[in-house]
Amino acid sequence: MNQPESYNVPPAVRLSPLGWLRKNLFNNWYNSLLTIGCVWILYQIIRNFLIWAFTNAKWAVVQANLRLFLIGRYPVSQSWRIWILFGILVIMAGLSWGAIAHKLPSKLNSWLLWTWVIVFAVIWWLIGGGAGLTPVSTNLWNGLLLTILTTVISISLSFPLGVLLALGRQSTLPVVRWFSILYIEIIRGLPLIGILFMAQVMLPLILPTEIRLDRVLRAIAGLVLFSAAYMAENVRGGLQAVPRGQVEAARSLGFNTVLILLFIVLPQALRAVIPAIVGQFIGLFKDTSLLSLFALVELTGISRSILAQPQFLGRYAEVYLFVGLIYWVFCYSMSLASKRLEKQLDVGKS
Repeated sequence: MNQPESYNVPPAVRLSPLGWLRKNLFNNWYNSLLTIGCVWILYQIIRNFLIWAFTNAKWAVVQANLRLFLIGRYPVSQSWRIWILFGILVIMAGLSWGAIAHKLPSKLNSWLLWTWVIVFAVIWWLIGGGAGLTPVSTNLWNGLLLTILTTVISISLSFPLGVLLALGRQSTLPVVRWFSILYIEIIRGLPLIGILFMAQVMLPLILPTEIRLDRVLRAIAGLVLFSAAYMAENVRGGLQAVPRGQVEAARSLGFNTVLILLFIVLPQALRAVIPAIVGQFIGLFKDTSLLSLFALVELTGISRSILAQPQFLGRYAEVYLFVGLIYWVFCYSMSLASKRLEKQLDVGKS
């Protein structure tokens, strides 16, 4: 009797660090020269950077303006709202992660979506004021605060809109299908800066005169409209990966179209495209830097204001390195969360 194929696989050979270097970097003379050359170049770059960072750089520009980087010109007397907001977001993020990891009771999971809706209303109330709190104009919503706010709201709105557009593109109703196709293809054919320009300048012209959208709301509208088109294509790729046999089997069991989409098709489709969706979220977070072109002082815009201070003229390297570090921390955190989520859901495993 033949042994199973898995028994014939030779055991993996574990190389020592020295053996790995010899096999991958010094296995012949030209690879050895290339390795030595690359190490020398990296050494020079790191050495010169460290010398500049510890001897020539003036990091006082970051220390003196840390509050501006984080919350901009938001009133100091009202900054306690931001800390409450931060605590709420941390708690909700923990609950959402627990729901994804199936570590929370099912009853709590069912209420989590509506809780997020309430949380967004509370966040907007805390930042903007009113109803018992001192109003704070959106002109004072600056720095990292504005970047995170526009990103979170844009992600929360563009994701369901993208899912609806992806479903609409595969609809059997011609009007819905062609509307979705036209929207996706037109938006994807335009640059984001053009969408933001239309949202900031042209949107007020087509709305009734009694409706006046705030600049921040117009910026969020532009980001949502742009991101939803790309999100729709990501989700459509996941929908095409779901076997048709599962849909037919669900129909034979008496499931209607809505139940098939909610409980069979969408969970598998979204699970398959988690990396693409998170990549879209990361891109949206970085795209908020374009808002500085429209007088919205987000993280990049506040950096320009700081560089205009007389005592910190010319400190471009220090300021933009710090801003780049902030962007990297948030983007890497989203990427790390995506990898853990993929591992939790066994994405890519049969």
